[in-house]
Amino acid sequence: MTLNELTACVAERWSPAIGDPQITGWVTVAAYVVAALMSAAVWLRLKGRRGRVFWAMVALLLAALAVNKQLDLQSALTAAGRCLARAQGWYGERRLVQLGFIAALGGVMLAGLIAMTLSLRGRLRRNGLALTGLVIVTGFVMMRAASFHHMDHLIGMRAFGVPNNFLFENAGLVLIALNAAALLRRRDVPAGGA
Repeated sequence: MTLNELTACVAERWSPAIGDPQITGWVTVAAYVVAALMSAAVWLRLKGRRGRVFWAMVALLLAALAVNKQLDLQSALTAAGRCLARAQGWYGERRLVQLGFIAALGGVMLAGLIAMTLSLRGRLRRNGLALTGLVIVTGFVMMRAASFHHMDHLIGMRAFGVPNNFLFENAGLVLIALNAAALLRRRDVPAGGA
C-alpha cells in the first residue's frame, strides 16, 4: 500500500472535525490549555533548576493532548491501522497487533513517567501533586487507547449528571494546575528552584 493509497483509505473513514462538540469537551480542552500554559510558566521560571525538564514535558504533553481532544487524531490512527490490516491481509489477527500497540504505548508512558519522576529527584514533594495528576491523565489516555467495552461503559457512566470520563480526565488536569499555581506563587522560587 502506497502512502497515497493509505491517505485515501484513511480519508474515507476519518476527517478532521470537532471530536467532542459538547460543553464538557470544550471545558476539557480549556483545562488542557490552561494546565499546559501554567506548566510552561513553571518551566520558564525554573531556568537552570531541577524540575525544569519535568515541567517542560508536562507542558508539551498537555498541549498535544489538547489538540488531540478535539481533532480526534487517535481515530485517524485507528483508521490507518484498519486500512493497513486489510491491505496487508492481517485484519483477522488485528487484535494481537492492537494488544502489542497498547502494550508498547503503556511501556513508553510508564518509562516516561519513571524518567519524569527521576528528574524530580529531591523535588518530589513540591511537584508530587502534578505527578499524581499526570498519572491520572496518562491512566485515562491508556484506558481510552485500550477502549475495552467494559471500560468504555465505566468511564461513560454519569456521576452528578456529568460523565465519569470528564471527571476523571479533568481531575488530573486540576491537580497539575494546582501544583503549577502553588509553584508560581512561591516567593522562595525566584526564577528557578522548585
